[in-house]
This record gives sequence, structure tokens and C-alpha cells, in this order.
Amino acid sequence: MDLTVIVPTFNEGPNVAELVGRLGAALEGRDAEILFVDDSTDDTPAIIASVATTSTIPVRLIHRDEPVAGLGGAVLEGFRAARARWCLVMDGDLQHPPEDVPRMLDRAAVGDVDIVVASRYVTGGTAGGLAGATRTAVSRASTALTKSMFPRKLHGTTDPMTGFFLVDRDAIDLDALRPRGFKILLEILARRQLRIGEVPFAFASRYAGSSKASFTQGIRFLTQLAMLRFGRMSAFAVVGGVGALANLAIMWGLIHLGMGYLPAAIIASEVTIIGNFLLLEYLVFSDMRADSGLMRTRFIKSFTFNNVEALVRIPVLALLVQDAHIPSVLAAAITLVAAFIVRFVFHALWVYAPKSQPSATPSPALPQPTGRTLES
Repeated sequence: MDLTVIVPTFNEGPNVAELVGRLGAALEGRDAEILFVDDSTDDTPAIIASVATTSTIPVRLIHRDEPVAGLGGAVLEGFRAARARWCLVMDGDLQHPPEDVPRMLDRAAVGDVDIVVASRYVTGGTAGGLAGATRTAVSRASTALTKSMFPRKLHGTTDPMTGFFLVDRDAIDLDALRPRGFKILLEILARRQLRIGEVPFAFASRYAGSSKASFTQGIRFLTQLAMLRFGRMSAFAVVGGVGALANLAIMWGLIHLGMGYLPAAIIASEVTIIGNFLLLEYLVFSDMRADSGLMRTRFIKSFTFNNVEALVRIPVLALLVQDAHIPSVLAAAITLVAAFIVRFVFHALWVYAPKSQPSATPSPALPQPTGRTLES
């Protein structure tokens, strides 16, 4: 088989028939398949199954009963289940035009690249489908930040954040990938030096449905970027920084509502302890959760430790305010910074410590998908 087109979907039912029809036309005469990896909570799987019965191109479906690692995890599962060596990844909302796929295949056929990136920002490409000037600015800024952090590995691409690319599966180490959220291409390019080619494309408007972009995805991106560049501790710092800002904002607000600084600091700490735990669960230590016991046990450990730490930190805060005459919010910031390393060590070595050593069993070349499958 020449090509597997991997389409991660989440509630994209209205787009399926149009996507399959246009892909079938674009790939006419080629030995190709479409593989949907679906995390939907609506009737999208049933729509895919129906469209598959009349498609001119083979269609397979993996519906993940327990989605892991978001869109990036879906793409990784698609790589493992693909029947072709070359895999093309594209969104299911038709913002990535199927008609551009043959040009990407032609670029790969030259034989001098491992991956072909469809870029919005190379000459001839456009980002018109981004919703408004704000999203365009955020996209540009995120791209610049990412390229500055990986100047060597991303040297050959103008658009490392795109979700539209063609890759030689044999050129990447699937076991080394640790996808988080949307930016699977960044994960691939940052893990290994690849030979990159680009083709321009016009980022289109959505055919149907609504965008999945959100503030949470932005936090996931920053966490992914920090972990790729600096490791887990930096991602912990990102979460800690978000928590510290929230802590200070809550404390400042309560003080301005007339509350004393000590009770304000206590309430702010309790709220951010819970919020930080959830961010650690789903962002920083998500890959360690399965081996570290029950979530409630981890929460009890984290909550207890952070409250003990707060019991130590609050009196220190009082000393800084009353004896050193440091402004209360600044004093709180100092104590939060001082607690960072201790918190990280405790969570990494105790809260998320594996309960048992995983067995080292070799993975087959093409592991079987974990969800329900449909073939046509």
C-alpha cells in the first residue's frame, strides 16, 4: 500500500462524507487507505461506518473507548495501525484541503526527505482559515517561540505547528513519542533530526462544526514545549507558575474585598493546591498515572503534602511581613518560589512513583489498535 491517511476525529460527523469523497478523488489511481482514529462522543463513528460502505477508497475506523493523550495520542495510534510506510496526517474539518495531498506525495517521491510539511507560512501558503486576527497572531507567535527553542531541528520548516503533514513512519521512533494535545508534528520533529520538505497550502475555513482550540489546549502546548526542551521539571514550573499567579490573584482580590492577608493566603493556597493537582495529573505526569495507583491516593498524598508545606510557608510569610516588613503579596511570591523544588521532588518521587517495575516486553512491529475497529 502506498499511503495511509490518518484522520483524528472528535465529533466531526458532518465533515466525514465530504472529506472521504474529496480524498477518494484526490487519490484516484493510488493504493491508499483512510484510517479514522475517533474519540467522538456523538454519532461520528456511525457516520464513518456508513460512508465507508460507499467509499471508492478503503476506510478503516478505530474508535478509542478510552482516549489517551488527545489528538496526538490518536495520531500515534494511527501510526501503529497503518498499513503503509508513508502516513499522511490531516484534520477532519477540511481546513486541510485533500486536493493538496498529491503535491505532498510528489514532494516525498523526490526521495530526499523523511517528512513533508504542508505550511501556511511558506511562500504561496495562507492562514486565512484562522478565526480572526487574534488567532493568527497567537499562531505566528507560537511558531516563532517554538522555532527559537529548537533552532536546529526545526530549521527546515516554517510551520512546525501544522497538523497537515506526510511522514515516513520508518524514520520516526514511535516509542519515543510522548504526545500531549494537538501538536503532534512538534513532538515528532523535536524528538529526532529529520530531513524536512515543505509545500505551501491555503488553510481553509471549517466545512462544518466548531473549532476545538481552547485555553486548555494553549496550556497543553506550553507544557509540551517545556517538556520537550527542558524536561519534566520545567513543565512542573509552568504549572507552578500558573498556580502561583492564580494564588496571588486570589489573595489580592480577597484582600481588596476586606479580608486579612493571612486568611486570604490560606484560601488562595487551598484553591490553587486543588487546581495544580489537576494540571499535574493531566499535563505533567500524565504518562506516569497508569503505574502510580489510584487517582484519589495521589490526590491525598499531594493535598496532604501541600497543606503541610502551606502550614510551614504561612508562618514564614507572617515573619516576612511582620518582621522584615515585606509587602504581603511579594512575601507570598518569595515563599512560593522557595517551595518549588521541594514540591517537584515530592511529586516525582512519591506521588507518581510507579507501584511496580513495568515488564520489558518487546513491542510488535505493528501493535494492534486498542479500540473498536471497522474495516471496509
